[in-house]
Amino acid sequence: MSQQQPLISHLLELRNRLLRATASVLIVFLAIVYWAKDIYHYMAVPLLKALPSGGTMIATDVAAPFFAPFKLTLVLAFFIAIPYVLYQIWAFVAPGLYKHEKRLISPLLFSSTILFYLGICFAYYVVFPLVFGFFANASPEGVQVATDINSYLNFVLKLFFAFGLAFEIPIAVVLLCWAGVTSPEDLKAQRPYIIVGAFVVGMLLTPPDVISQTMLAVPMLLLFEGGLFAARFYSKKADKDDEEVEDGEENP
Repeated sequence: MSQQQPLISHLLELRNRLLRATASVLIVFLAIVYWAKDIYHYMAVPLLKALPSGGTMIATDVAAPFFAPFKLTLVLAFFIAIPYVLYQIWAFVAPGLYKHEKRLISPLLFSSTILFYLGICFAYYVVFPLVFGFFANASPEGVQVATDINSYLNFVLKLFFAFGLAFEIPIAVVLLCWAGVTSPEDLKAQRPYIIVGAFVVGMLLTPPDVISQTMLAVPMLLLFEGGLFAARFYSKKADKDDEEVEDGEENP
């Protein structure tokens, strides 16, 4: 019975953390849902600018003009609430970490949030204009470009998540090196395979065009190099030494 009590308390705390994270997303959503149509229009600007004269967006489903902005606003609410969602995750796992682990995780949580936002901004301001311009100019003569609003939304959300996650590569490299799974030296030796892997991932996560594939693969490689540089400051041996010092302080 004594072993069940801690488990139940942990499950209750996990439930409370998940409820708070969900509530934060809903609160943000309710705060911005009034501007759902404006938000969707802002998201459609890169495509609208690339369309030829007379090109427009269409809705092939009766409910699409309502649900597409609604869906986009809900996803945007999640993006905005990510710092608080990550804080809830951090608050749940923090009591079980050593001091040196807390010193590592705190900056990583902050960095991962910033990198995710940077990935989304890179996709919107750099990738979208080039990709949509390429698609618009690649259409055969006599073909009028008319993109469905649901198809466009799914397309941009896929790219947002792809670039947002790709920009987390430095965090993944640091965590792998810190956990002792690999080391910066081993990763350097595997660099040729990682270069090939980056372009394969770019091919799988982006539309079938060379521009978007390359614009995802190249930042992934640069971020990988940045992760290698940052991983040098996190040594598994040093962390073990810190852990032994902390254990010695707690048990003199």
